[in-house]
Amino acid sequence: MSAYSKLIKLTFTIAILAAVGQMTQTMYIPSIGQMAAEFAVNPGSLQAVMACYLIPYGLSQFVYGPISDRLGRKPIIIFGLGLYVFGTLIALFAQSYSVFLIGSFIQGLGIGCGGAMSRTLGRDCYSGPELHKVNSYISMSIVFSPLLAPVLGGVLSENFGWRSSYLFLALFGLAVVITMMTSFKETLPKENRRHEKVSQSYKFVLSNKRFQGYLICLVATFSGLAIFEAAAGVLLGGVLQLPATTVSILFILPIPGYLIGSAISGALASRYTTNGILNFGLVAIIAGSIVILIPGMMGETSAVTLVIGPALYFLGTGIIYPSATTGAISPIPHHAGTGGAVLGGMQNLGAGFATLIASFIPAPNQLPLGIFMLVMSLIAVYGLVKVNKCPDNPAEAPATI
Repeated sequence: MSAYSKLIKLTFTIAILAAVGQMTQTMYIPSIGQMAAEFAVNPGSLQAVMACYLIPYGLSQFVYGPISDRLGRKPIIIFGLGLYVFGTLIALFAQSYSVFLIGSFIQGLGIGCGGAMSRTLGRDCYSGPELHKVNSYISMSIVFSPLLAPVLGGVLSENFGWRSSYLFLALFGLAVVITMMTSFKETLPKENRRHEKVSQSYKFVLSNKRFQGYLICLVATFSGLAIFEAAAGVLLGGVLQLPATTVSILFILPIPGYLIGSAISGALASRYTTNGILNFGLVAIIAGSIVILIPGMMGETSAVTLVIGPALYFLGTGIIYPSATTGAISPIPHHAGTGGAVLGGMQNLGAGFATLIASFIPAPNQLPLGIFMLVMSLIAVYGLVKVNKCPDNPAEAPATI
């Protein structure tokens, strides 16, 4: 198999694995009105669904990553996907809001394997600027799942009810399980597996000062993104009273910005340093946050600014993700599973707690959203400042294809 064919196959594998988690995170958003009516809860309280999903999604990665460094990637992926399908079936047949939240929690607990492994598989096979480009390709490919999910969720919701979205997720998750069992080839050979204590693995990864800075940057950036995803349905569907299909269309309009940002990041990989590329992304997410904040300061909710502002934020996130991920995980190829677990776990855990906090703040307009996103952007800037102040850490031996 040629190097290009290997890249395509790896990208596809990571894309479908990541797509399960991403589609689950956003597919229900156009159905918030229906779900709130059936469960007899306030639409705003449904922001807690994302928190119940993201928190175990983040926590479980701290387990999946180190175990995958010892047992290999494939058994971890298959186990986690099986658990995800089980949780999806609970959510699908839930007759009460509390049971639905339990299903969402188990979904996140299972698909945490995808969050950790999507950041790990590339490092098993590539390093340096090549890894940055691979991460950019992967980032571009996985953007289509959050682009498709709200539209598909809106169509299914309006025609068959909100439960049809969860039926689709159950079938999709099952299809990915079968694909991984039959077509996925293990990327971590037995001779490269680690058998040290878990605490030692985490100590090694977390002692890397530059890793810490990139981690802060990623966690803050994606927390802002998750807050927008959780609040968009409430603002567009609840405050502006737009129909589900319109909400789904407006929700996805900013997402191509992520695709463009990932392409820019990959194109700049051979011309600029990782931190230089990150500067472009940070400027974009700050600008996007300000666009959302300004109408909110005037007590308004504007569909136009809820598209333009997030589009800029998505653009910046698309630039930041491959850059910060590459910068964080490049020096630790033999601890890639643990490093991927920390990156994915903290990213989703931070986003989960951020959306949980946001769910308790009344949102009569888009001011709270603008404030939260701007604060997260400034924390991301602090992460890069921390990286720039740190001396380089010694790297492990480079990975080989």
